[in-house]
Formats: sequence, structure tokens, C-alpha cells
Amino acid sequence: MEGRPVIIDAHQHVWNLTRAEYPWLDAGMAPIDRTMELSEIEPAMRGAGVGATVLVQAADNEPDTANMLRVADEHPQVVGVVAWVPLDEPERAAVALDALRADDRVVGVRALIHTYADPEWILRPEVDEGLSLLESRGLTFDFVVASPTALAVLLTVSARHPGLSIVVDHLGKPPIGGSDAERAAWRELIAAAASNPRISAKVSGLYSASGSLADWTLDTVRPFVSDALELFGADRLMVGGDWPISVLAGGYERTWRALLSIAGGLAPTEAAALLGGTATSVYGLAPERLAAAEALASNRVL
Repeated sequence: MEGRPVIIDAHQHVWNLTRAEYPWLDAGMAPIDRTMELSEIEPAMRGAGVGATVLVQAADNEPDTANMLRVADEHPQVVGVVAWVPLDEPERAAVALDALRADDRVVGVRALIHTYADPEWILRPEVDEGLSLLESRGLTFDFVVASPTALAVLLTVSARHPGLSIVVDHLGKPPIGGSDAERAAWRELIAAAASNPRISAKVSGLYSASGSLADWTLDTVRPFVSDALELFGADRLMVGGDWPISVLAGGYERTWRALLSIAGGLAPTEAAALLGGTATSVYGLAPERLAAAEALASNRVL
């Protein structure tokens, strides 16, 4: 590890049921329907060579953000936090952002918009004003969808906010294991998003689109990553392990074996971007945080 840039997992979650509410987390999500702390996954991270991580919100409330920052205080390998603020309440969001921006680990904002009843919530005037706050403060917006069709609104959002950096989570949920027609439809939508140089994407959460989340293989995932590399380029793609959700898809180790296998087939500069360079530049990760995470990772290598 020493002498090489630290590998960054750009998409992880933690949740603590005693500190925040997670309305979506029920018995149907077993065995992850419980408190999930970063200490639980640290051994697997070290085994995969991952030295730093970005924590991403898992609930639309302030206590979830406070919990992530608590975890970051305890774990120097947390170099970034994608928080939540009420984008549909701009005045309240502005106050929250002013407080959060005092911490250089807060690098972006996300909301669980894929769970909202209104598929065009992101286009509402009050939300538009909230996104303007992110744009003016240089924060990213992580865009999460439940299906590729939700990508259609991205062009409108990006046109309204030409200075806003948008990160498409999980490659916009491509139809892993689906038909050629479904892949073509996804590719058309993700290509439109990739036409905007301010939009990047995460190679993360690439699970089967139907049936069990574990019904994916490297061969079923690789074509979608190849499409993304062609459309975005490695300098606008970053990898994420999506823990703890990845537990339901075969485990963190399985996910990272696949990601590292894909990166291993790339040119060194492309692999370096995918495994950390893109996350560093898009999120504006603090050099001091990265240096501390890299030092920690180096000291742990036997």
C-alpha cells in the first residue's frame, strides 16, 4: 500500500437504530435490519485494500447525518460524508448547510428521492431553490434512482444548474441480467447524462434487476461498466462497495473482487481514477484527510 494512492470506497452506509430512524429498514431487509457500524466492515475493507471511504446518507433526517459524522470522528478512514438537508425547505436547508460546511468532510448532499411518490419531486420550484444552494456552495448532489427511467429528469436538472456537480449513484440502476432492449434503453438515458461534463457516476450497487440481489456475476455486470467507461471515461467514474446493502448481494468481499477485477483490465491511469482519483476530484476530498487515511492503511499492512 505504501507509495500508492489510497483506494477509496466512494459509497458506504452506516446506520444506528438508537440514534436515527430508518423508515425503509424492516424485517424484509434481514439480516441488515439492525445497527450497522463501520467497525464491522473494517477487516473486509483492509482485506480488499480499501483505505478510505465516503459515507452516504441512509435516511432523510438530521440524526442520520449526525451519526455519520460521529462515525467519521471515530474512524480516520472516513474522508467524506454525503449528508442530508431538506432541499424542499430552502431556508432551513441554508441554515443546515452553513453549519455542515464547517466540517470539511461534508462534501455532498443526497435525499432518498427514489422512494418518493412524486417522480418529478426533484423538479419542484422549492427543490430547485435548494439545489441552487448546493451549486453556490460547491457541494455535489448524489442522484439515486430506483430504475433507469428516472434518469430522464437529469437533463432538466443539469440545465437549470450548470454549475452543480451531480453524481449518479449505482450507474442509474442498469438492468443487470435483463434483455438487450433493456440495456439499450438504459444506455440511451445514461449517455444523455454523460453528455454533461458536470455529471459523474458510481460503479456501485450493480445487482440483479430482478429476483435476488445476489443473482449477478462479473460477466453480467461487466458490459454495463464497459458502457459507462465508454460514455463517461474513467475520470468521471468512481467505485463503491455499497455496504451494508452489498451483504444482501453476496457480501462486501464479493463486490470488491468484481470491482478490482474490472479495474485490473484498465490502463494504470484509468484504474487509478476509478479506484480513488475521481472520488477525490469530484468530491473535493481534503488532502489532509486522505493523507491520514493513507498513513493508517499503510501501517496496517503486515
